[in-house]
Amino acid sequence: MLHPSYSELMEAVNKDVKKGDAPIVQSRYSIVLGTAKRARQLVAASHTMQDGEQKKALSIAIEELRIGDIKILSEESENYEEYEDIKL
Repeated sequence: MLHPSYSELMEAVNKDVKKGDAPIVQSRYSIVLGTAKRARQLVAASHTMQDGEQKKALSIAIEELRIGDIKILSEESENYEEYEDIKL
């Protein structure tokens, strides 16, 4: 089983969504796109070292998304142009 699960990642991404608003991420596909894009950014910048330990870029991207270091933004987001986080 994948850790964290897709549902845990979707909950983490959508935790700041106000009640009644549409969730940022509604499918596994969005999670896959977001983490893949972040992993490509890490590979391009060669920032795959954390705590002196070599980790895979995708593992780092998933962990960053889970703990909230990065955010997935939809085009409808009011801050879409301001941030350099993952834009879908």
